[in-house]
Amino acid sequence: MDNFEYKEAIEKLNTWAHAYYALDAPLATDYEYDELYQKVVEFEKQNPLLTDPSSPTLRVGGDILEGFEKASHLTRMWSMEDIFNEYELKLWIERIWKTKRDFTFYCEPKFDGASLNLIYENGVLKQAITRGDGSIGEDVTNNIRTVRSIPLRINHDKILEVRGEVLIKKSDFEELNKDRKMEGEPLFANPRNAAAGSLRQLDPSITASRKLIFYPWGIGQNSLEFAYLSQKMDFVYSLGFLQPPMRLTTKNDTDVKELYKKFIEKRDEILMMMDGMVVKVDEVALQEELGYTIKYPRWMVAFKFPPVEKNTQILSISLQVGRTGVVTPVANVKAVDIEGVTVERATLHNFDEIKRKDIRLGDHVTIIRSGDVIPKIIYVQANKRVGSEIVIDRPTLCPICNGELLDEGILIKCQNLACDARVEASLIFFASKQALNIEGLGKEIARTLYRSGFVKSILDIFYLKKEQLLKLEGFKSKKAKNLIDAIANTKGSELWRVINALCIEHIGEAASKKIAQNFGLDFVNANEEQILELDGFGKEMVASLKEFLHVNRDLIAKLFEIIEPKTTKKEIIDNPLKGKTVVLTGALNRPRDDVKDMLENLGAKVSSSVSKKTDLVIFGEDAGSKYDKALLLGVKLMNENEFESFLKDNNLYI
Repeated sequence: MDNFEYKEAIEKLNTWAHAYYALDAPLATDYEYDELYQKVVEFEKQNPLLTDPSSPTLRVGGDILEGFEKASHLTRMWSMEDIFNEYELKLWIERIWKTKRDFTFYCEPKFDGASLNLIYENGVLKQAITRGDGSIGEDVTNNIRTVRSIPLRINHDKILEVRGEVLIKKSDFEELNKDRKMEGEPLFANPRNAAAGSLRQLDPSITASRKLIFYPWGIGQNSLEFAYLSQKMDFVYSLGFLQPPMRLTTKNDTDVKELYKKFIEKRDEILMMMDGMVVKVDEVALQEELGYTIKYPRWMVAFKFPPVEKNTQILSISLQVGRTGVVTPVANVKAVDIEGVTVERATLHNFDEIKRKDIRLGDHVTIIRSGDVIPKIIYVQANKRVGSEIVIDRPTLCPICNGELLDEGILIKCQNLACDARVEASLIFFASKQALNIEGLGKEIARTLYRSGFVKSILDIFYLKKEQLLKLEGFKSKKAKNLIDAIANTKGSELWRVINALCIEHIGEAASKKIAQNFGLDFVNANEEQILELDGFGKEMVASLKEFLHVNRDLIAKLFEIIEPKTTKKEIIDNPLKGKTVVLTGALNRPRDDVKDMLENLGAKVSSSVSKKTDLVIFGEDAGSKYDKALLLGVKLMNENEFESFLKDNNLYI
């Protein structure tokens, strides 16, 4: 076999494999495939430097890894807003109508698997990265090469990010669990967990044995010159990727609802687990105009399937103490299967909810589960009561530390900052990606450090010694040094991360950023009136923040002394845009987020809708209803070139 014959053989083997694994339509016998495959193996043994990146021999798994490296997506992988009924769909559509009345829907199934980003360069699969936090994930390229529905080579020589879901068929999931049961290994809870677990195997040969498949649902960085997302996806499918069983483009919302009902009807027949239908705006220019919130794009939603109901019985009640001290009751119920998931616990939310529904120990109840949402009790089957059911009383003592609980009505809280449950949960969150992002300090290591006695508060993290870590199971010199270095690297962390890491009730990431931007390090001295002036802050949030600051002022001072957080507070100089309300519309030459950030840095408020309070509308090509409304209301308009000149004239480039 010469090099030309080798290339032809690879192309033929890949065509046969795609037909067999992806299309379930074999083009050759097993004998024919194996015979040609062995010829390729022999050629590569004799000519290792000529091995083609798309060779099927690379799909069987390579060397076992020590761990997964972190890798950055070229563009962010966003989450989706969930909607659950036709009324919420109507509200989402009406929000889009405020920008443009006439648009096209693009609908496809929402498969329940592990999200993945594939990066192709010069027609070759360069990297495969898990979703992670949307910006940074884990490099699983070696494992992904074993997934036969993912092309190793495509007919497109420019950079292309293909996003999709790694799945395992329901039938293959059942077989996998049967094998695990026979081997005495723990079973996977559901197909999604099986897919995610298979994706993150350090031994790629295990991934290769799991029969994973990949369905694309979107793209990231690309240079495709199509006006519609559906056209871009058609191109992606033409490259050899699997197509979903049903999808739709339409301008009629009735068609969207009908497809949703059809998906529900066909839900059990479709080979992969689905938990809903994705509805997107098809026009790429309108997607850009609608933009993004902190969490998700405004131009798409996940229309989730109705939850599945099952009957069971409450066996006992457990009390969980969260990182902010809130005590949450959980019902332990008779095991029941819901869509392949064994459910043994259901949330009771709070004790007001227990009283409202008159839930008692021993009650027969109906529970629901929807997607990843924790199962909950929707009603009690009171007609099945026999008289032995027990009323559930509100607790007065913490189940963990036995300290007195503060009863605030809906919330019951443990105020003891030294409570084991609070400290352990706080440590886990403190080191998480949403907080200080301490690499190597995950849940299990945080628990180990706490239970070993080496870390009894968040401050103790910063005084850990390498010698202590080496005493713990699983720690060797390099791993211990890496963790110590990662902790040291928190010095100079952004202030909002430090605030978020403190686990203050009602104060999440968005609120932490606003506090940091408006008060800087002096937020500890801000009064109630000043905090209430922040957009989105209510009395409950302010009270929670003030209570925490009162109790933990010394801890915060010591933490700031160690970390020396970087403040994001900016003094905005007087300029013509300060305090003005600005709206962006149409397709801009500069990325919309960049323009928005620049305006906000100049003290302007960027709004998504035009009203009498709007001071300025900046418009690009294909400006729609916002432009028309601005004309009607007499709001000042600037095209992008005029706006650029305005910035130069006022020396406002920053």
